[in-house]
Amino acid sequence: MIYTLTLNPAIDRELTVDKVEYDKVLSALEARVDLGGKGFNVSRMLMSLGTPSVAVGYVGGNTGRRLQDGLHALGVDSDFVWVDTETRTNISIVTRLHDHYIKVNEKGPQVSEAKQAELLDKIDSIARAGDWWVLAGSLPPGVDEAFYARIIRVLSERQAIAILDTTGDALRLGCDEKPFLIKPNGEETQALTNMPIETPEQVAEAATELRRMGAQNVVISLGKAGALLQTAESTWIVHPPIVKEKNPIGAGDAMVGGLVWALAQGDPLDEALSWGVASGAAAASLSGTDVGSLAYITELRSQVRIEALETS
Repeated sequence: MIYTLTLNPAIDRELTVDKVEYDKVLSALEARVDLGGKGFNVSRMLMSLGTPSVAVGYVGGNTGRRLQDGLHALGVDSDFVWVDTETRTNISIVTRLHDHYIKVNEKGPQVSEAKQAELLDKIDSIARAGDWWVLAGSLPPGVDEAFYARIIRVLSERQAIAILDTTGDALRLGCDEKPFLIKPNGEETQALTNMPIETPEQVAEAATELRRMGAQNVVISLGKAGALLQTAESTWIVHPPIVKEKNPIGAGDAMVGGLVWALAQGDPLDEALSWGVASGAAAASLSGTDVGSLAYITELRSQVRIEALETS
């Protein structure tokens, strides 16, 4: 089974206006609402690929029920811990020409120590050997930066497999527990390692530093340049297909979805990442939060090129 963990999800509400003006009542030309959360995005990608997953995390109030209902409507099962306060709503105001925007994110509900213990107990009770767990996104208020590390420790005890996609100290501390794989982007890698990443060789050196921190395998997503994969034995650059980009938001989550989908089927890491890169490219080429179908991703995957990179 594949589980996705989202600790601080949101309803994302986007309003489109003709232009942004201050101190004036604006009329929305369009409005859309999306289920926000990196783990949720991974579950949506998996569902498009024909593979079920279970969404785990914290939700609360009417917004939490709306998220749960929205996931179930998409065919995604959930197993949430419910908190006492409302799940956050994030607001975006974008111009019709998409040349300006204002985005305001709520912090999210405060999560008590009791609720943190409840989630750890839930994970301990449902995790099984060989399960895949994607741990993705930011931490809600009240949860310290070591929480992902605690979760990975529980998963390791159950012989489940952890993929960690977060940032900063949460990523650094998570590496201490030796997750199977981490997936920072280039900016997050540079911030954590304080190393340059202007060339493939420099990205590879930064990946080596992340493995020294404890990660068993490292995937660094590089946007239009594809991704770098480093294991203890080898390093690869995975070059993406050429697509006309419409909306890159969520492409990194789609990459993780395609990657874990292929890994769960038994593909080796480099081949699995080619599916991940194709999935990310498909999502970036589509409007809104759409993700690619298996047929479309299969077509794009045939254009992906895997290059072994020699490192010192």
